[in-house]
Amino acid sequence: MIVAVSWLPKGVAKAVPVVAELPSKEEIEELLKSGALEDGEESGSEAEDGDTEVDAEMETNEASQALAVAEALGAKSKTNKSSSGVDHIADGLKELDMDNYDDDDDEEIEIFSSGRGDVYYPSNEQDPYLKGVEVDDSDEEENLIIQPKDSVIVCARNDDDICSLEASNVSVCEDSGDGNLNIFPHHDIIVAAFPLCTAWLDCPLKGGEKGNFIAVGSMEPAIEIWDLDIIEQVEPSAVLGGVVEVQKKKKKKKKSKKKAPIQYKEGSHTDSVLGLAWNKQYRNILASASSDRQVKIWDVTTQQCNITSEHHTDKARMFSFNNYTAVQSVAWNHHEAQVLLSGSFDHSIVMKDARIPTHPGFRWSVAADVESLAWDPHSSHSFVASLENGTVQGFDIRTAKSGEASDLKPSYTIHAHDKAVSAVIYNPSIPNLIATGSMDKTVKIWDLSNNQPSCVASKNPKAGAVFSIVFSDDSPFILAIGGSKGTLEIWNTESDAAVSKRFGGYKDNKPSTSS
Repeated sequence: MIVAVSWLPKGVAKAVPVVAELPSKEEIEELLKSGALEDGEESGSEAEDGDTEVDAEMETNEASQALAVAEALGAKSKTNKSSSGVDHIADGLKELDMDNYDDDDDEEIEIFSSGRGDVYYPSNEQDPYLKGVEVDDSDEEENLIIQPKDSVIVCARNDDDICSLEASNVSVCEDSGDGNLNIFPHHDIIVAAFPLCTAWLDCPLKGGEKGNFIAVGSMEPAIEIWDLDIIEQVEPSAVLGGVVEVQKKKKKKKKSKKKAPIQYKEGSHTDSVLGLAWNKQYRNILASASSDRQVKIWDVTTQQCNITSEHHTDKARMFSFNNYTAVQSVAWNHHEAQVLLSGSFDHSIVMKDARIPTHPGFRWSVAADVESLAWDPHSSHSFVASLENGTVQGFDIRTAKSGEASDLKPSYTIHAHDKAVSAVIYNPSIPNLIATGSMDKTVKIWDLSNNQPSCVASKNPKAGAVFSIVFSDDSPFILAIGGSKGTLEIWNTESDAAVSKRFGGYKDNKPSTSS
């Protein structure tokens, strides 16, 4: 499945990504000393200790049995000179010299040779059969080049076949000239836990003016930040929070009935990270939402948590059998960069000013779990929230009241889908245009003009249950869609006649003067 999708602005990615350097001998030795490369973890549980002891015992028994068989074959070959064939086996083993099989051989062994001379050549130029034949490797190299006109999209992908290890697939989209888009994989980044959300950021973590990074929230409490200009990397560039790594000591394992308590890094979340939001004005700032009911604000350059808020409670669900009050979504205001929204399963939306962390903020009550939040990029006072009951509600912060949940009604309510609305997004270039994606497998385009929403277009993109949708900043009508089927879908919404008629005046990120 694809649970999160992020577009990269055109031109930010390196034309040719750098291949990650292998760890040095000193780094590997340090890892060996720390025990980080040893199999398994010292959890202290009897089951794990027992399994380790059983495995070691089995390996010893197997080795002893193999040696006994070899000795028996050798002994029998000396005493039995019959034509049973056992003596040939023993002689064959001696000739192979299996005891020294792994030893280095200083002599070169030419394994590709015959009576007619060598048939293996160190290079194509020396091979007479390939003289005059040009071997073109340019296609593979060209596919790795990101052209200035290309768009890059990052998908957080989960595959059961790899035991929920996530492959973040980077695809390059090229304008084919006929209105369609060609999509092909560029490179993968393997992460250690099931990803749930992503946020692109250009904060220069490695120096320079700008970077090209993706932050990943997952089922683990740590937030990993990966450099998208490096391929074949095995470690993130930065990690925010997470579990403290305990240095392992080589000692005899003792059975223990108690597990050691989990130790978290200072300021870390203690549960899954469900939402991320990068602050485009304060480029070193990242907000996160978690199942631990907390909202955190991080400085990615120092990898430290600056502010922790726990303003979502289970009061709205005190009579519900489900008291799970995770914070699902966070979003920064595009015009007032210090203002942050958070939405929770406690049926509330809270707006706070990061400059006044002790202020209770402004609160709205809603009728269902908050799935997604989005600020209007064309207005400083409007936002929308998508809910688990299939509705989307719009709010005007100018009517907000401080303190307890406000009884004020939303500006409008859209009965958008038959199932949970998992994602809602404003178009960054076209005012009053939003898109919604739902667990009912459909994606819809809406016109919010005059606070009287109307559905302009609806589509089943064949992505399964929709988890993530996002408009391209560079091509305003292009919508990326990720869902349960695990295939990235791209919808050119302008190809829909109703969308083209209603919003077709917007070209090149600005309204047409002729319409």
